[in-house]
Amino acid sequence: MSDVSAERVRILVVDDEESSVRALTRILRSAGYENVFPTTDPTSVVGLYREHEPDLVLLDLHMPGCDGLAVLAQLRALAEAYTYVPVLVLTGDPSPSARRQALAAGAKDFVTKPFEVDEVLLRIKNLLETRRLHQEIVSQNRRLEQRVAERTNELDGAYLETLERLAIAAEFRDDETGRHTERVGETAALLGAALGLSDENVFLIRRAAPLHDIGKIGIPDAVLRKPGSLTGEEWAIMKGHAAIGARILSGGRSRIMRLAEEIALFHHERWDGSGYPEGRAGEQIPLAARLVMVADVFDALTSDRVYRAAWAPDLVLEYIARFAGQQFDPQIAALCARPAIRRALLAVREAESRPSPGPVPAAREQAGERRRTG
Repeated sequence: MSDVSAERVRILVVDDEESSVRALTRILRSAGYENVFPTTDPTSVVGLYREHEPDLVLLDLHMPGCDGLAVLAQLRALAEAYTYVPVLVLTGDPSPSARRQALAAGAKDFVTKPFEVDEVLLRIKNLLETRRLHQEIVSQNRRLEQRVAERTNELDGAYLETLERLAIAAEFRDDETGRHTERVGETAALLGAALGLSDENVFLIRRAAPLHDIGKIGIPDAVLRKPGSLTGEEWAIMKGHAAIGARILSGGRSRIMRLAEEIALFHHERWDGSGYPEGRAGEQIPLAARLVMVADVFDALTSDRVYRAAWAPDLVLEYIARFAGQQFDPQIAALCARPAIRRALLAVREAESRPSPGPVPAAREQAGERRRTG
């Protein structure tokens, strides 16, 4: 056989008559098919099919206990787990109804006994050639899907990198080191891992979180860098960065981009429902946004800003604990009190934090600092 190598082909022969099984096995091996697996027990077909993964099944139709139609139904149930495998029915029943039933049940060809050996061998060859072509198409499709996926990932990666650069550019206007976005990603991922999220979800948060404040690129410097407190009108403009960021990130195809859009829109929502832009409360706020809320506040308050000096990290952790259940998800806030998590959070800022000289009055925390964080 020029197109299909007979030596490598695996054929399962199912017939309740021992003489028929022996005859078919002899014919097949004489034609060069060395891997023939015969059985007279139709109830063993599923096990043999799984064990040998045949390229072709020769199947009798009328057998006691479990006829050929029942076997075809069992093989059809395995179709999703195994590659296309043709079934050739060989039966002594020449009736049109038997042919219709067999073909309707999934058989690919039908031959009545007694049969011409040459004809059966030609039909076997044709069925094996069809299987080979099917496998080639499946292989080509997989290669094409892989190329499309690689190209899509490449484009998504380039898009994400561009947006990350924009986020850094926007952050430079509010954070002269330009590392705030990166640290928020690290901190949110750290908290997500401590919360028990899967490695995949932690990775997604790590990549998506740095884009949380990309909407700041649309906020005027007169508002973003104002040394004093914001007026009501200015505060309304400032709050608009969440919706601006979500619009910039909208329409992304990858999970990272969709998650980044969600974080950008909701990372200023507060646990008690007093946040923005939608006033969501509790678990109505997406978990990733709740993680970023804590990470963003921790990093922003431990960073110097044009309108205030950095707080001491311990003071920020006290602030997070104090407003757990109000501004912050209480479960995430509680993580920050764990010694190991506390050390990890402090390590993120240890080299760069410049603590303020003393505690910040509660009124200033609530009216000024809180509303400008992030």
